[in-house]
Amino acid sequence: MKTPRLILLTLLVLPAATFAQSATPAESGQRTAPAPSVVASLAPPSDAVSVPTGYVLRTNDQVGVEVFGEEDLRTSTRLNGEGNLSLPLLGSVHLAGLTLAQAAAKITELYGRDYLVNPRVNVTLVGYAKRRFTILGQVSRPGSYEMPEGSPDGVDLLEAIAMAGGYTRIAAPERVSVRRRSAKGEDEILRVDAKRLAKRGGENFQVRPGDTVTVAESLF
Repeated sequence: MKTPRLILLTLLVLPAATFAQSATPAESGQRTAPAPSVVASLAPPSDAVSVPTGYVLRTNDQVGVEVFGEEDLRTSTRLNGEGNLSLPLLGSVHLAGLTLAQAAAKITELYGRDYLVNPRVNVTLVGYAKRRFTILGQVSRPGSYEMPEGSPDGVDLLEAIAMAGGYTRIAAPERVSVRRRSAKGEDEILRVDAKRLAKRGGENFQVRPGDTVTVAESLF
C-alpha cells in the first residue's frame, strides 16, 4: 500500500520545514542591521543668549536649566528678588553671584546628593534682567532707557546720549553730571566733559544701570 509511505514522508518533511522557519537570521546566514545608537547632547538651547566671559548671575536674570535624560526637571524662569531660582525637587536655590559654570556645578551637586546618579546639568542665560538708566536735561528724548542687548552692565555715555536723540541746540556737552549709587548705598555725583570725550575718540565714560545722566543747558 502506498498510503503509509506517503504519511511517513509527510511526517519527515513537516519537522524540517518547521525548523527552517524557526531558524534565526544569524543561523540562516542573514545579517541584521545594528540598533540605532543614542547620542547624548547638552547643547545650549536655541533661546539662550550669549554672555561675556565670567558673567555673574543677578536678580531677575532668566535662566534655563536642563538635566540630561530628565525632561521633567527642565525649567526656564527668572531669579527672584533674593537671587534664588525655583527648581523641581530642590526648591529654592541661591544662584545670584555665581557664573553659569558655578551655577551648573552647584545644581549638579544638589541633584547628585539625594536624587540622581551622576547628573549632567546645563545652565544657560535665556534673558538678561532689565537694566535701565535715565537721561535728563538737554537731550531730544529725555527719559528711562534699557541697556542695549549684549551690554547689560554699561553703555558708553555718547551712545546713551544718542539713544536719547542727541543734544538739543542749547545743550552744554562739556557739563554732564551722572548721579550714581555707590557700593555703600550713598549717592555720588560724577562730572563728565562729554565734548572732550567726543574729540579724543576711543576714550569714554560708562553709564551703569541705575545711573541718572543730566545734560546741562548752555549758559550762552
